[in-house]
Amino acid sequence: MIKVENLTKYYGKHKALDNVGFSLEEGEILGFLGPNGAGKSTTMNIITGYISSDSGNVLIDGIDMLENPTQAKKKIGYLPEIPPLYNDMTTGKYLEFMFDLKRVRLPKKEHIDEICTMVKISDAKDRIIKHLSKGYRQRIGLAQALLGDPPLLILDEPTAGLDPQQIIEMRKLIRQLGKKHTVILSSHVLSEVQSVCDKIIVINNGKIVADDFTSKLTASGRDTKRIRLVAEGREKGIYGVLKNIDGVRDVVKNGETERGCYEFVIESNTDVRRSVYRALVKADCSILLMSPMEHSLEETFLAIISGKFNENGGKS
Repeated sequence: MIKVENLTKYYGKHKALDNVGFSLEEGEILGFLGPNGAGKSTTMNIITGYISSDSGNVLIDGIDMLENPTQAKKKIGYLPEIPPLYNDMTTGKYLEFMFDLKRVRLPKKEHIDEICTMVKISDAKDRIIKHLSKGYRQRIGLAQALLGDPPLLILDEPTAGLDPQQIIEMRKLIRQLGKKHTVILSSHVLSEVQSVCDKIIVINNGKIVADDFTSKLTASGRDTKRIRLVAEGREKGIYGVLKNIDGVRDVVKNGETERGCYEFVIESNTDVRRSVYRALVKADCSILLMSPMEHSLEETFLAIISGKFNENGGKS
């Protein structure tokens, strides 16, 4: 669906992008992450055709953005962090205006009504945009991006300004859109990216430093393994047994889960599950639960940016 090849971009003598490349298949949802100044906005602006690169190519559904920008842009729906709204218009008139501006060929009223229902702004069609909340304006911006049913959606901070319930609804909507569209999502809320995205790209200092499926990035690449354990017995006794197992780096007590049963988080250099099982059986303690714990995306992101992450599980 989208192929980005060897993008390089200079601002004066500063190299903002250094040979950036990646690809996405139809129906994939990509989380695009990076610290401030890493090159996220520059990359997204090049993909949308807002600015050009010094070298490299962007292909949208096989169409070269540089050679045929008009046709390539028809394939893209873009929601910037600050939605491009005309605040003195009503919601309905704004969407009609954008429909005409984009030269959409679908039935106007039916198409706009369908999108308004999808993003839950039907009750605001006759209201002036400047009188609406930030959350409503954000959803109107998303409706604008969906006009024409573009195969590629680029969403920059799509949940900014939404309340908790609206955030949940927006995440469900993005997942739903991913069944029909390819989606690139940029967000500083990493838990949001982890819950919504199939793949993650991390960019730092103008270079891509990680590109993989979300589950693989959060499950690997760290030299510390973690296990959640719930066991029955004396808390101090279980804690002492766990601390003395070879390979265990740390044991954290999480308290009593039910009468006589206690939860622990075990950090280790290697897989110590079998050793934990044997040691607790020998100590006559019953294991009620033992499961590996994934690292959060926040932890993984910080490890990547700091250079302490690699896909083979050790420090780089």
